Amino acid sequence: MNKKNKFLIYILLTALAVTMFSVISCNKTAKDELNSVSTTSAETTAAAETITAAETTSAAETTEVEKKELILASTTSTDDSGLFGVLLPDFEKATGYKVKLIAVGSGEAITLGEKGEADVLLVHSRKAEDKFMEDGFGSVRKDVMHNDFVIVGPKEDPANIKGKSVVDAFKAISDSKSIFVSRADKSGTNTKELAIWGKAAVTDLKAEWYIETGQGMGETLTITNEKSGYTLTDRGTWLAMKKNFSLEILVEGEELLLNPYGVIAVNPKKYPNINNKGAMAFIDYITGEQGQALIKNFGVEEYGEPLFYPDVIK
Repeated sequence: MNKKNKFLIYILLTALAVTMFSVISCNKTAKDELNSVSTTSAETTAAAETITAAETTSAAETTEVEKKELILASTTSTDDSGLFGVLLPDFEKATGYKVKLIAVGSGEAITLGEKGEADVLLVHSRKAEDKFMEDGFGSVRKDVMHNDFVIVGPKEDPANIKGKSVVDAFKAISDSKSIFVSRADKSGTNTKELAIWGKAAVTDLKAEWYIETGQGMGETLTITNEKSGYTLTDRGTWLAMKKNFSLEILVEGEELLLNPYGVIAVNPKKYPNINNKGAMAFIDYITGEQGQALIKNFGVEEYGEPLFYPDVIK
């Protein structure tokens, strides 16, 4: 073999070696890249699982916190009278629940229940309560307590209603065009007031002498006092606030003026996210020995008589 042929063979072998080295290098790079991708994918999956686990734990913890909050929709009278200032802290201490109170008229409280925006109701509008239950919005209703309504007005008594029956008193206020101040808020008190006007056959409730506040009992009493007018109030709120006014009770003591309160758990079948366990704990408490004893004694020391009378224990 001559020198020329040997040189050609050397060139070919060198080229082949270079080609094989390139192929091997490419395969190694591809493998490294694949391993890198696999590692990154595994890391991403692990990170995602960690985040998901953290989110799940956080959601579980949030749910547990939420279950300890109880939304109570109730009347302004139970709040204005000061009863909740005694009752709710005792309930919270006994059960560990934290109560979020929404104090409105009974009509608005019942509407909140119909929307699933409250867990439990404490109201005093029996016909509306019965309809709430019939329509399936409530799962449990129990009697809790009662007091009564009274008509208060100025000592001068311009309509001369003192000593009259409640229906005759309303007629006299209308006939004399004396100022009457109405809550006009669809509360239990407002519902009772409108029922009495109906029995008195008085329909002219847009006259100047008839003032609508759209406010709770405390605010309505304040306006009545400022206007030297008459109003219908629950006795509990009156006893708690009467020292602030120059008004006095002029009509009281009739069966028509009875004012019963009921507690209702909103139906969890309609609203699965409500705190039904907390609602039932509140019902058990307020109709149980501890809650009923507080109701029975509330106001006796300060006012000489209870502001409410318990219905479960006597």
